[in-house]
Amino acid sequence: MRLHEYQAKALFAARGIATPPGVVVTAVEEVASALAALATPQCVVKAQIHAGARGHAGGVRVVPSGEVAAHVKALLGTRLVTSQTGASGLPVDALLLEAPMTAAAELYLACVLDRRAGARVVLAGRQGGMGIEAGERPVSRVIDTLRGFSGYEGRDLARAIGLSGRAVAAFGDVVSALVALAVAHDALLVEINPLMLREDGTLVAGDGKIEIDDNALFRQPALEALRDPRQGDAKDEEARERGLQYISLDGDIGCLVNGAGLAMATMDLIAQAGGRPANFLDVGGGTTAQKVAEALRLLARDPRVKVVLVNIFGGIVRCDLIAEGLLLAASSLGRPLPIVVRLVGTREEEGRRALAEGGLLGDVTQDLEEAAQLAVRRAQAA
Repeated sequence: MRLHEYQAKALFAARGIATPPGVVVTAVEEVASALAALATPQCVVKAQIHAGARGHAGGVRVVPSGEVAAHVKALLGTRLVTSQTGASGLPVDALLLEAPMTAAAELYLACVLDRRAGARVVLAGRQGGMGIEAGERPVSRVIDTLRGFSGYEGRDLARAIGLSGRAVAAFGDVVSALVALAVAHDALLVEINPLMLREDGTLVAGDGKIEIDDNALFRQPALEALRDPRQGDAKDEEARERGLQYISLDGDIGCLVNGAGLAMATMDLIAQAGGRPANFLDVGGGTTAQKVAEALRLLARDPRVKVVLVNIFGGIVRCDLIAEGLLLAASSLGRPLPIVVRLVGTREEEGRRALAEGGLLGDVTQDLEEAAQLAVRRAQAA
């Protein structure tokens, strides 16, 4: 789960990391009071979306205070398209107004979860801002998960990227706070880019990005309350609300599978047969007929889906329960949708018989590779 910049900065400030004075607005009528609070002749207007490269797309602008209202009006309610959003862009429902700040240098700092290393890693670079991609490779330090991250390691990292004087201690403090934040909030990523180094050696977080591990949200209720569903795929959000493990893809073969590993194998076999999966969907081992019905309806509402491949291994969930769910949804799909069914395992005969009696059997096979090939042929024919 991603947070908006203003939400990330609130967490930074709570950890003692300095941020520019700023006010969030969601309507043009709020601009006057925001400018009065900032009391600055110029203002940075920043669109709040879950994507980077906003500056290149006009989503970050420095304008005279007298022109802020016009820029807010022009951005609010639009969809901002950047190199990271895709062609449809993301909705701009909020803007962060900040006082401009000058910097002697723009640094890069992040704490990421490296699954291969089995630990968090701190990344630091001398060149931050929009130049990070063209700059030198950041210096990295692996964090000892038992001992934690000490102050001297932060200062050592500061020297490694060429800092000196007062900035060394200041950088060490920011790194320590960043790591503590990442650990406390189960973050996959906490990034400050740019981390602005001022002439007096102090540091200010010019921007902020935080991604929280979805699997840990059960112990982060305050952060889950910050979720912005409009920034994600609508189908993904609906699936999450219904307890389905779903990820939207760009193909035309819908996948309804139980078990994440089986779902991945199903997608691979579809690709091997020359097709493209439209989604990853794992209904889970503890599913119900109602949840299976909701999963099929979700796939049917995707106009790209030309056929659905149902691949069920009955060692995890009963095949007749899956059949019951498919039949529940059959009358409310809203359009004819070919279905290829593979039911193998517990009560598979009962499941196939129920589908046949309900008129929803479609193509059926016990062979997974054949099922994938059938689905690809049906999609191509459609």
